[in-house]
Amino acid sequence: MEKLSQQEEEAMQLVWQNKGGFIKDLLNLLPEPKVPYTTLASTLKNLEKKKYLKSTKLGNSYHYKPLIRENDYKKAFMGDFVSDYFKNSYKDLVSFFAKEEKISPKELKEILEMINKQKP
Repeated sequence: MEKLSQQEEEAMQLVWQNKGGFIKDLLNLLPEPKVPYTTLASTLKNLEKKKYLKSTKLGNSYHYKPLIRENDYKKAFMGDFVSDYFKNSYKDLVSFFAKEEKISPKELKEILEMINKQKP
């Protein structure tokens, strides 16, 4: 699975959140300032070439659907991120965010509760 650029990831987020769509509809969901129609169209075509999307021609438009699930993408690249920046230690990752005050004690407690719920 190829790593996506920021622009491609943003486009995929739109597609994932809406379970697909036409360029015009996806463009309307973007915050201001919106990228030009042609830019989004080009990005979606690139994502199709990379096998992230599938398009179906309907009239004069293309409807795009995701071929890759969001969770599968996250799993693939979060593992690489943790490996590259935190020596494959999720503990170091959480510690970093705690030290940078990007995660609160309350959020850490919630994470621990989620982990404990998943244990058999």
